[in-house]
Amino acid sequence: MKTTVLESGLAGRWYADDPELLAREIDRCLDAVNPEPVEHLMALLLPHAGYRYSGKVAAQGVKLLRGRRFKRVIILGPSHRVALQDTVSIPDAAHIKTPLGLIPLDREAISGLWKNEAFTAHPYAHQNEHSVQIELPLLQRVLDGFSLIPVVCGQLSDTAAKRIAAELRPLMNDETLLVISSDFTHYGRDFGYVPFTDDIEKNLRELDLGAFAKMQAHDLQGFQQYIRETGATICGSSPIAVLLAMLPDHAVIRLLTYDTSGNLTGDWSHCVSYLSAAVSGQWKTDAAQADSGLSARDKITLLAFARHTISRQLRPDIPPFEMNPTPAMQEKRGVFVTLHKQGQLRGCIGEIFPRRPLVDAVKEQAVNAAFHDPRFPKIREDELAEIDLEITVLTPPEPVDSWEDIEIGRHGIVLNRGLHAAVFLPQVAPEQGWDLVTTLSHLSVKAGLPSNAWKTDCRFEVFEGEVFGE
Repeated sequence: MKTTVLESGLAGRWYADDPELLAREIDRCLDAVNPEPVEHLMALLLPHAGYRYSGKVAAQGVKLLRGRRFKRVIILGPSHRVALQDTVSIPDAAHIKTPLGLIPLDREAISGLWKNEAFTAHPYAHQNEHSVQIELPLLQRVLDGFSLIPVVCGQLSDTAAKRIAAELRPLMNDETLLVISSDFTHYGRDFGYVPFTDDIEKNLRELDLGAFAKMQAHDLQGFQQYIRETGATICGSSPIAVLLAMLPDHAVIRLLTYDTSGNLTGDWSHCVSYLSAAVSGQWKTDAAQADSGLSARDKITLLAFARHTISRQLRPDIPPFEMNPTPAMQEKRGVFVTLHKQGQLRGCIGEIFPRRPLVDAVKEQAVNAAFHDPRFPKIREDELAEIDLEITVLTPPEPVDSWEDIEIGRHGIVLNRGLHAAVFLPQVAPEQGWDLVTTLSHLSVKAGLPSNAWKTDCRFEVFEGEVFGE
């Protein structure tokens, strides 16, 4: 990586090039808003117009960062000037400079991302790209001493968005903030988008909030379909798709504020929508997951193999899946395969103990989850496209002295009492929002015992898991 400094091309054009004037401009935006507090802040969705247009909307999200200790920020913004089909770009530089000072790039993490072919260092993608650079002075006014991973996104298919999300997700933790930079609908002949000419303000709001509703539902496919059907000119649809692919199921996306340039200027014939949102919850951090030793490509291969295995059960004429299992895929590991349909559980079966190669266990448990989970009917061919797969690779279970030794969010739990037993994977309790007592009560019921049975005569084992999904 070079030791160069990438200078913001926006200074003097999009915002003041004098640091004192710029700081005052941003502070006026921050002083004008009073957002409701958000606990467990994970990510922000911010607009990227000039501050005179969308500064106060962005400030609703940015002001939430005051007093927080994020050590790293990952920003995803769309490319407005360079075509990047199914790829993203991170600049080959050591720092980005704004009038408010230098921001160091997280060079170690970026070097790791570049090992994946979807991550590039396009020489022109970052020159004057406002989608990322407009957010930097805002962040500099509320956060101290953070490093940066600036990502400019090309047009991404669902598959590409999921692949990029799979690479970024392991970097997320309580000290890393994700920022998605996107304006919403660009309306008017200059933008080539005039789907209606009456009640423009009302129709724009309905159009924008319809897209946002898909986001709140974590509906990646629905969001992309909405964009295709309406033609909504949301420039950051690809960064938003990556966000939706990254988020854990329990994350809550909350609208902070919404506005339009038409409301500010009175010109509804040329109008851009601005939206600010906060995402709350907890990332599945590296500390909370076992390290399976699987590469990102291994995980993608195992997910594709699991889906192909289910498809082949429904259509035996499909050719066999071709792959060369890596050493990590051939290690003996416990594993669970989980199926969801429209966000709801549709099947989950696995094996806790490491008794055979992981790739073989995935094959059998994919079939079991799809066709032999007694809680659900068998998967049908016509619903397979709506099914999302998740794989949890496990560490061997180990006994604990007391239920108080169990850590929610880190441990999967095995409860044993006589002939009764039940298992919860590590992600179950966080996804449901349960504390330890509530989790053990539900686990007791799952084992066919009274809800308070966990308090007496129960043995507990714990394990950890690395979770990855489509």
